[in-house]
Amino acid sequence: MPAPETAADDDSVAARVRDLVATGPGTQRRFAADIGLAETKLSKALAGRRRFTAAELVAIADRTGVTVNWLLHGHDDARTHTAVPGGAARTESAANETRGTRARRRILDAAWELIAENGYHQVRTADVARACGTSPATIHYHFPSRSALLDEALRHNVKLAFDRQVAELGEVADAHERLLRLIDLQLPTSTLLRREWSIWIQVWAESAVDPARRSLYWDAYDRWYRSVAMTLEHGALAGVFVPDAEVLTRALTALIDGLGIQVMAGTPGATAEGMRATLREFIDRSVLRPGATPIDSTDSTDEKTHEKTEHA
Repeated sequence: MPAPETAADDDSVAARVRDLVATGPGTQRRFAADIGLAETKLSKALAGRRRFTAAELVAIADRTGVTVNWLLHGHDDARTHTAVPGGAARTESAANETRGTRARRRILDAAWELIAENGYHQVRTADVARACGTSPATIHYHFPSRSALLDEALRHNVKLAFDRQVAELGEVADAHERLLRLIDLQLPTSTLLRREWSIWIQVWAESAVDPARRSLYWDAYDRWYRSVAMTLEHGALAGVFVPDAEVLTRALTALIDGLGIQVMAGTPGATAEGMRATLREFIDRSVLRPGATPIDSTDSTDEKTHEKTEHA
């Protein structure tokens, strides 16, 4: 298994963010407000006097359209502890975006939120135009059909999860801890994550009846599947996990999907906390090698991860 690339030094990351601030629309103050960061903290990070946190990198990537991989490594397909999107689900860095691509991204952001909150079949082009302050004609220029909006919403989901995982998992050397964090980063515990789950569930439903959508769905899901498989393979090589990565990946991803749907559907007794407990119990029982010590479910590291995810 190829070793992950080493992230760039903090000065290189700061230089890339400085370029984004300088070439993007608005002022540095507006940029700071958009990513939920005090302007003084942004100034210190841009000057190299403080390090950008994982949550801040995710927010910057979301605001500008670049990937966290690009922020950390200078290119989108750097090898990390999480799989790079491929095929139809691949997302390109927007480091050199134009006014047109910025407009397209604003439309996508509005459409993604509306579809997640109200449902694909309830969202009209006029609703998206109203939400982002543009005309229906502009929406149709960038997205010829409503179906195209759902496809892009799925790609946006892939980018959000990819950015979050690259930012949070890059320095987690222990495979067991990394697997627990990887799962925690997918739990529907915040508004953002519940919206991601909503998009996924809607795409699953559409793919079941529309074969034309399946190729994109397969590519999108494959990125998540490979991320889990990579982590299980690494743990097996390290002697922490049992050596059945392919079988365990199928079982674990299926369990996550099923539990997540129950939580999102409001099934009585189904909660994100219960979902986490069930997944950890499965890992302790079926993934950890006999004799390995489970990580305490109350580990404060996980709580910090949840806080950063919530603010991202």
